[in-house]
Amino acid sequence: MKPNEEDALKKRKLGNSTLGVGPLAFGGNVFGWTVDESASFKLLDAFVASGLNLVDTADVYSRWAPGNEGGESETVIGRWLEARAGRDKVLIATKVGVEMGPEEKGLSKSYILRAVERSLERLKTDYIDLYQAHRDDPETPVAETLEAFAAPVEAGKVRAIGASNYEAPRLAEAIRVSKERAWPRYESLQPHYNLYERSKFEGELAGVCARENLTVIPYFPLASGFLTGKYRSEKDLEGRPRAMMVKGMLNERGLRILAALDAVSKDLRSTPAQVSLAWLMARNTVPIASATNVAQFDELLKATELKLSPEAIQKLDEASAA
Repeated sequence: MKPNEEDALKKRKLGNSTLGVGPLAFGGNVFGWTVDESASFKLLDAFVASGLNLVDTADVYSRWAPGNEGGESETVIGRWLEARAGRDKVLIATKVGVEMGPEEKGLSKSYILRAVERSLERLKTDYIDLYQAHRDDPETPVAETLEAFAAPVEAGKVRAIGASNYEAPRLAEAIRVSKERAWPRYESLQPHYNLYERSKFEGELAGVCARENLTVIPYFPLASGFLTGKYRSEKDLEGRPRAMMVKGMLNERGLRILAALDAVSKDLRSTPAQVSLAWLMARNTVPIASATNVAQFDELLKATELKLSPEAIQKLDEASAA
């Protein structure tokens, strides 16, 4: 590994925990869905060999795919861990809360305690590094959820906990309750955040994360592929599975963002995707990126080597301003 790569992949603490995470996480939603087990193993091998270490998944991945029932991604990761015997080289982050079946959803104490055991079994591991609430459950008191998370942490089955898709008031309440009860607190937040989607995170939610020193782990960092630059007209969407997700971004602001990405990536001899990830990393976040083959992953990895100048960041900020 080159010296600049060692600097680029320097790990940072996950919130106030003892866990050190690399600058880029791998999104395991593709495992057992668009990537078969053999290809998944190759991707995970390449990911660990690169010096990165955080693999993000969820119990529900990929229940939406025909013939799947959920747990497929965790199962693939578990088989890889068993085959490679390299558990200490990777941090496994998974999530709980999205419906897995009748009466199998939410963040109640009884459900979390059932779900964590199932995830541990699928992952073939004794512990989960980061166990996350996949989305807020307004039907369950915050205190009940945090008490539930505290149990596997105390038992050594979970090392740290995090939240995903929380709004600022609920996240702040959870942090407050954890302090009052001396329970483990959320050390991270997964928001929908990228150059196109900024408004939901920036502002009050970002303020809570900064004030409480939560690590921000954005999902959809490439806006369903829009920020790669491959969708620039409705003709580009024909026959594409993500057409409905991307179509709404083909507007004046979206095209302005692509133009700025083109300009910055040309100056840096990189790609719009790499610059989009580098922009998030420059904002002190750990974006989650997925790939379906090693060549694609290698291209995304180059984002960790990019150093955006203040001028480049300003150009991107101005182009993506709401």
